[in-house]
Amino acid sequence: MTMAEIDLRRVYGAYPTGVAAVAGLIHGRPVGMAASSFVPVSLDPPLVSVCMAHTSTTWPLLRDLPHIGISVLGAHQEEAGRRLGTRGGDRFAGVPWRSTASGCVLIEGAAAWYDCTVEQRIRSGDHDIVVLRVHDLDAAAGTPPLVFHASRFHRLP
Repeated sequence: MTMAEIDLRRVYGAYPTGVAAVAGLIHGRPVGMAASSFVPVSLDPPLVSVCMAHTSTTWPLLRDLPHIGISVLGAHQEEAGRRLGTRGGDRFAGVPWRSTASGCVLIEGAAAWYDCTVEQRIRSGDHDIVVLRVHDLDAAAGTPPLVFHASRFHRLP
């Protein structure tokens, strides 16, 4: 990694974000990953976005699914965030999840969840900006979010 890349990671990391799981059902099994780049985009139509690295081996498995689930992890789900953020292995081992009739995979106990379809992919640098249309959603009242800041998980006081 170059000095510029190290500086970019450090400075980008100064901006706190939530932690979202992006997941779907493939051959009856959950496949997914953690993303800290989840952003609401539009109310009308209802759109959200995530950024996916071109080097991801998981995104190519998810991008053509009919529906994708987004789960905003709660402060109590740090271990799920760690597991979903790992490379390789069974990311869902020990992570309670459910699937919907549309094929979304949602993390049980999440602060919020979205049932989405891919609306648009925009190639941008070493990532794709993926715009997703929201078809269904809900939030758990009183569940604080898990926060990612300076390469570590945090909870709001």
